Amino acid sequence: MARGYKHRLSAEFGVVVRRHRHRLGLSQEAFAERAEIHRTYVSSIELGKVDVGLKLAGRLAGALRIPLSRLIQEAEDG
Repeated sequence: MARGYKHRLSAEFGVVVRRHRHRLGLSQEAFAERAEIHRTYVSSIELGKVDVGLKLAGRLAGALRIPLSRLIQEAEDG
């Protein structure tokens, strides 16, 4: 996978996570508690600074109450 695509996908994934978090009216802190991660990690994810593995992506989707496949598809569609 090309580095540019990987970076773009991480950035888009973060945008999609933030959009759905806002849709639910959740603060980063409340969302982090639901996903069982640290609040600063939520910020890093939403800014596209980290690559998220499948296990964590699944927890994020669960905390957002949407299928993981939807998060991935929306990130790919950009």
